[in-house]
Amino acid sequence: MMLYQRPDVRLICGVDEVGRGPLIGAVVTAAVILDPTKPISGLTDSKKLSEKRRSELVEQIKQHALCWALGRAEPAEIDELNILHATMLAMRRAVAALSVQPEWVLVDGNRTTDFGIPASAVVKGDLLVAEISAASILAKVARDDEMQALHLQHPQFGFADHKGYPTAAHLAAIARYGVLPQHRRSFKPVRLVLEQQSR
Repeated sequence: MMLYQRPDVRLICGVDEVGRGPLIGAVVTAAVILDPTKPISGLTDSKKLSEKRRSELVEQIKQHALCWALGRAEPAEIDELNILHATMLAMRRAVAALSVQPEWVLVDGNRTTDFGIPASAVVKGDLLVAEISAASILAKVARDDEMQALHLQHPQFGFADHKGYPTAAHLAAIARYGVLPQHRRSFKPVRLVLEQQSR
């Protein structure tokens, strides 16, 4: 396991995102400040947990964290800014929405953004930092729920299965049924279909 230098402050906020790779929907972020007097066991990278276990942990995080918030950037913002800058915008929105001001922000990955307070990036942070693990779980469940809702509106696309990622089934559905308003038009597979339709 990699080591990281944990800031010597009390109010540490963990931030993570879900949804940079999909072709549709918002990129969703979460920010979490945990309560050291109410530890939550089993926190880890959301991708390593079953859907059932994620749902259980979401309830515990919402009940026991000092505070938590979600942030997002919509497809139009992703198309305008690019996915990296839109992700950073969504992260800033999540931190700004917290009811308690953190003293330090730890972001999963290798880069951070200007939150107006000290921040560090932690590679593999969703495995190493409980606050980031909690954020990854909240963001994953929130975005998966949105994909489930989109699936009910457009079952022919199969969003409940692939969650909007560019699988063969999703690409085939775009080719057959066209581009939805929620698709990210700047992403190459979507852009190519739109270019073909405009010819």
